[in-house]
Amino acid sequence: MQSQCVTDGMPPDFLDDDAVAAWTASGAPLVDLLRQAHTPGRLTGFRRGGRAAVLVTEPRHVHQVLGVGGDRYVKRSHRARPLIGDGMLTATGEAWRSQRRLLQAMFTGRGIQRWEHHITGAAARVVDRWAERARGGEPTDIAEDVQFFTVDTIWRSLTGRPLDRETYVDLAAVQDIVAALPADVGGANALPPEVDAALGALDARMFRALADARARHRPDGGGVSVLDRLLDAAETDPAYTDRLIRDELVTLLVAGYESSARTLTWAFILLDGHPEVMERAAGDARTVEAVLGETLRLYPTGWLLPRYSPAGETLDGWAIPAGTDLLVCPYLTHRDPEVWPEPEAFDPGRFPARSPLPPGAYLPFGIGPRACLGTRFAMREMEELLGALLARFTVEVTEPAGEPVFGLNLRPAGPLHARVRERT
Repeated sequence: MQSQCVTDGMPPDFLDDDAVAAWTASGAPLVDLLRQAHTPGRLTGFRRGGRAAVLVTEPRHVHQVLGVGGDRYVKRSHRARPLIGDGMLTATGEAWRSQRRLLQAMFTGRGIQRWEHHITGAAARVVDRWAERARGGEPTDIAEDVQFFTVDTIWRSLTGRPLDRETYVDLAAVQDIVAALPADVGGANALPPEVDAALGALDARMFRALADARARHRPDGGGVSVLDRLLDAAETDPAYTDRLIRDELVTLLVAGYESSARTLTWAFILLDGHPEVMERAAGDARTVEAVLGETLRLYPTGWLLPRYSPAGETLDGWAIPAGTDLLVCPYLTHRDPEVWPEPEAFDPGRFPARSPLPPGAYLPFGIGPRACLGTRFAMREMEELLGALLARFTVEVTEPAGEPVFGLNLRPAGPLHARVRERT
């Protein structure tokens, strides 16, 4: 039987040109267009700027694109390339495989244990800061606190050294650069002029850290930081120039702090509306894990995962022409009522799942060969900080959280001011 074409055959839930034109004219975020296009269980085809695109949300389709089709549906370009250069997230082919092999052992399996003291050390700094705020009756900005923690954790892992305030200012500017990047591959690749200075300061900080690490580097391979491992690789692999090492460091910085900081902020926003869950989580590691699992379901930082079909493919009986963009949207997949009853409700009781979830139904860190290799690192640091803070403090958000911002990542707008009090 001849395959139907998603974009040429126009299935019943096809999003017509008028709807796309109206969205474009409105200046609304991409998620609004995808909500219009979304029909649970179906593929949706449409065109944007003359390019064919397919929205992918059904778990079995997600599994086909990211899982078993991970080598066929690829990244046409990476929205963050102006920031992360040729790091592992943008690399393809053998370069990607080589870079991933080098770093994978450091963030999976027993390799995660080497970072445990960095995680606990960074968490202790935030606990001490909250204790000072509690004693003085001063409010705190949770979004800022958790961001400092995640930057501190990844910086210690990258360099072996704790974070100082001056370095933090340069590294935290990454959030401004990320906010300027397009949500979709169809957006502009050039950074606006106002973030050039932030990128320059970040580059200077990274090259300074590289020079410091090289001065301390032991030729016997005895160093334990990520930078040490990259310098070891540079001794035998000419691909690891200073520029590529910089790109890998920035890639790990962005991946290592953005997602975790945003998830922790969302968790406190959700817990503020469910004080009974906050109380259960105090001193209960299983509830903390469940809260994070449900937070990642509702607010996956990687809310949109664009892919590209360089050759003609067939997906669920529909022909996918060569050159088609596929927009995998975990934000909508995680709201599929067939998998998640009352999908808009915050219910940590969903985790751990009582029965196996369909492949492709839950992907806060992606799935398939391009899944995030830092998943265990991210979960461990989030569990450590959230557990430590909830066990010692009660938290009251004093100003409403900002609306979700659907940019390169999914984040709450603005700060999250709160009062914290020591538990008695």
